Amino acid sequence: MSKIICVSDISTYAGQEVQIQGWVYNRTDKGKLCFLLVRDGTGFVQCVAFKGDLPEELFDQIMRIPQESSVIITGAVREDKRAPGIPGGYEVGIKDLKIVQAAEADYPMALKDHGVDFALDHRHLWLRMQSQWAILRVRATVMAATREWLDTNGFVEMSTPILTPAAAEGTTTLFETEYFDEGKAYLAQTGQLYNEANIFSFGKVYCFGPTFRAEKSKTRRHLTEFWMLEPEMAFCDLDGLMEIEEQMVTHIIQRVLRDRKPELVSLGRDLAKIESIKPPFPRISYDDAAKMLNDLYQKETDPEKKELLKFDWGIDFGAPHETAITQQFDKPVFVYGYPSAVKAFYMEPWPGRPEVCKSVDLLAPEGYGEICGGSERISDHNALLARIHKEGLPEEAFKWYLELRKYGSVPHSGFGMGVERVTAWLCGIEHIREAIPFPRTIKRVYP
Repeated sequence: MSKIICVSDISTYAGQEVQIQGWVYNRTDKGKLCFLLVRDGTGFVQCVAFKGDLPEELFDQIMRIPQESSVIITGAVREDKRAPGIPGGYEVGIKDLKIVQAAEADYPMALKDHGVDFALDHRHLWLRMQSQWAILRVRATVMAATREWLDTNGFVEMSTPILTPAAAEGTTTLFETEYFDEGKAYLAQTGQLYNEANIFSFGKVYCFGPTFRAEKSKTRRHLTEFWMLEPEMAFCDLDGLMEIEEQMVTHIIQRVLRDRKPELVSLGRDLAKIESIKPPFPRISYDDAAKMLNDLYQKETDPEKKELLKFDWGIDFGAPHETAITQQFDKPVFVYGYPSAVKAFYMEPWPGRPEVCKSVDLLAPEGYGEICGGSERISDHNALLARIHKEGLPEEAFKWYLELRKYGSVPHSGFGMGVERVTAWLCGIEHIREAIPFPRTIKRVYP
């Protein structure tokens, strides 16, 4: 009996008879030849049926097989540099084909252009498209590489609550729900506050899971439900935080290039732009970034572009500002020392400059903008309490969080990394809604 193989391993079976279990992605007929592009979840391979080698009834069946029919194909693997597929360069000469289920002929996601709304309405089928498969394979590798680096560098994974009693990053971005007789609870914007408790037991921790933001953003960088990695480290200042981010992001890039190069090529990604990224990453202050934007504003002659670059010290960067900054660099760039007014309440003030905090964003090149955001946390109890009062947050809800500063408080830092933003950047795609299996936006909760 022929060995069942994964398409991703096909190069190791040249000259052998194998069995492939998968689905017909595309069919091309050329007289006495029929080419099936078959996917099995690990890759895409060309399977060739020659009329002279097969019973007439079987060849006729192959010639009529609908797209997305599930099949079991038996045949010999042969090397052919022209053969399409992922990884490509090999094809299977069909000796036998068994149809597990013949798909209905009206498959909605035929291999042609579809509108965005139509594609999102059929996301459960759009996932089967080669581009979407490639993107989500990269996403899985981003997540695996992230855990790999953290697990081998002394971090312990902690599961933090998704239901929380209070806001962590602003009350206007919460999804609210009734919680039995306890009143209101909220879907978590972040697991950070809980991980600040965990560091006093484990030193270096991280959580990795879905987070929820109710802000009504419609940009290509925003989802209402997304996956975020959040490491937190005791005895770590802002400089140490940037060093950790730099090492981890570099590892992610190298792992994706090692394991997902065929997928990136299939997406048309310019590999040179990510292959050239090596540490150290540039580090500039918010003040310097503001000056850079104002210089660019003065030099710009196009009125529309000039208006987008308009910037006043004290506001947060918008997408056009981040794009303009990253266009000055060919690798990710750290921007640190943001105004406290545009950042969360728990960020340590800059010594001698209370209007600035020890915060940092890591901006990806090519206009992809922020992929990581973090800070050194306020470690003094009274300073944190004052900030909670200033922000008008309920002191009672943060009683436990304040207590962390009473019993062995230390300088500590952490950051959040958006999985979909990193995936979109590495894949070179325009919108992060394609970087998650089932995107949730302000206008979409189906399917």
